[in-house]
Amino acid sequence: MPKRLRLTRRFPVAMTNDAYRTLQRFADEAEISPDEALCFLFEHFSSVTHHENLTARLRLFKAELAARKA
Repeated sequence: MPKRLRLTRRFPVAMTNDAYRTLQRFADEAEISPDEALCFLFEHFSSVTHHENLTARLRLFKAELAARKA
C-alpha cells in the first residue's frame, strides 16, 4: 500500500521571484500543488539532482550571494 501524503510539517519559506515562478511552473506542469511539488523534490532529492552539477551550482550561488544581498 502506498504511503499517504500527509503534510504535517510547515515552515516559513522565502524565495526569489524566479524561484517561485519555477516552482509554480513545475507544479502546474506536473498537475500538483506547490506543496506537493516541494515534497516530491525533497523526498527524491538525490535522484533528481546530479551531485557534480549541484556542487558546482552551489559554489556559484555562494559566490554571488554577497552581491544579491547588497
